[in-house]
Amino acid sequence: MPEISRRAFGGLVGGGAVTAVAATTTAAEAAQAPAERPFRARADGSSGRRPNLLVILGDDLGWADLSSYGAPHIKTPNLDRLARQGVRFTDAYSGSSTCSPTRFSLYTGRYPGRTKGGLAEPIANRTQGLDPNHPTLASLLRKAGYATALIGKWHCGWLPDYSPTKSGWDEFFGNHGGVLEYFSKLGQLGDHDLYEGDAEYQDLRYYTTVLTERAVEYVSRDHDRPWLLNLNFTTPHWPWLAEGDEETGAEIAEKIRNAKSQAEVSAALNHYDGGSVAKYTEMVQSLDAAVGEVLAALRRSGQEEHTLVYFASDNGGERWSYLWPLSGEKFVLQEGGIRVPTIVRWPHRIDGHQVSHEPNFSPDWTATFLEVAGARPDPAHPLDGTSLAGYLLRGERLPERDLFWRVRANRALRRGRWKYYQDAAGKDHLYDLGADLREQADLAPDEPELLAELRAAWERTAAGLLPYPG
Repeated sequence: MPEISRRAFGGLVGGGAVTAVAATTTAAEAAQAPAERPFRARADGSSGRRPNLLVILGDDLGWADLSSYGAPHIKTPNLDRLARQGVRFTDAYSGSSTCSPTRFSLYTGRYPGRTKGGLAEPIANRTQGLDPNHPTLASLLRKAGYATALIGKWHCGWLPDYSPTKSGWDEFFGNHGGVLEYFSKLGQLGDHDLYEGDAEYQDLRYYTTVLTERAVEYVSRDHDRPWLLNLNFTTPHWPWLAEGDEETGAEIAEKIRNAKSQAEVSAALNHYDGGSVAKYTEMVQSLDAAVGEVLAALRRSGQEEHTLVYFASDNGGERWSYLWPLSGEKFVLQEGGIRVPTIVRWPHRIDGHQVSHEPNFSPDWTATFLEVAGARPDPAHPLDGTSLAGYLLRGERLPERDLFWRVRANRALRRGRWKYYQDAAGKDHLYDLGADLREQADLAPDEPELLAELRAAWERTAAGLLPYPG
């Protein structure tokens, strides 16, 4: 048996212990918990100190992949508990249908098409990235006195030109690319992709375990000012590997090392000959356990009351995800490609056991985080998101607005219950999401005026974005 360091052993045992305790206590809690009620802002409107911000992303996690969102075969007790302690959003969306454009939208609060790097769907080479001169959530919060850290998947460009430490994060531990083999840390460019700051870092343990350990250490510190932690897991993104799958991981790593082209590297990581519903379930449940361990450390640190926790996915699921009743998946702008599980908890300001059906998407949360932290957007780079702080904290009605998406193959716009969608063949569709969440009853022939209105609104917004190259 290989020798395991004390630090590694502690991380592994800690995660397992938290998972076991969480699973049993959550079952008891769920049996006695009050039913979800429609969201209402707390009447007292207390303010107090600025919150810490723990922003957690799963990777390619489908809308219904959590048991609290309907998965019949996946058990996510920690995230279910988080939902009971806060607000579960049913109509929340990612900023795009792939990894890096959504991260651009969350980091900048703007449509991905506002910036050159955001046009890549997703970023796949060293020439593309988030301009270090562009203001970000981290740089704006740091200017307002926050400590900032990013742990996990960055996917907004590679060194030497792009890095979280060049875009406002004080600390970075993670991978630059969009995918990596979970043990060797070989990434999508075929080379090693685990870094601490701008220096390579070696750790052959399962990546989710490594990231969890780092996040636990960060939230457990004796912080002297409020902090932002972007915790970006790669779980459950392919390759389909869970803890204990070192042998399969080694086979994938060997294929990467022997690859003669970028296509062969991608084929190895895509893992088309692997995975199963059971393996995917194992990966999602390991993500849930990881989040549970970080939240337990936050509670032990005494910071839980004054920490706003946000959990979501970077886009819709694919292959093995449970997406019912949605149509589509990652890469397209049907609901399955962009509607994502989203949970928010802030004990000091927001009551638990609540559900919200208000449509929102990634840039809205950037605006929200800035407002609750007392930070101001850069006037030279106006936000495309609308802050939800008034709705969440003061009971204000959200203004009527459109949610807009653009990718090379699709276009989409949501206004209230209506959704305009153009497919890859250029055909326009109109759906009433209030009655047809599955997007099967195309009302375009019945509502030509509304279709034209929503299409024109989409085109007005698109006209202000950068054109795609080529």
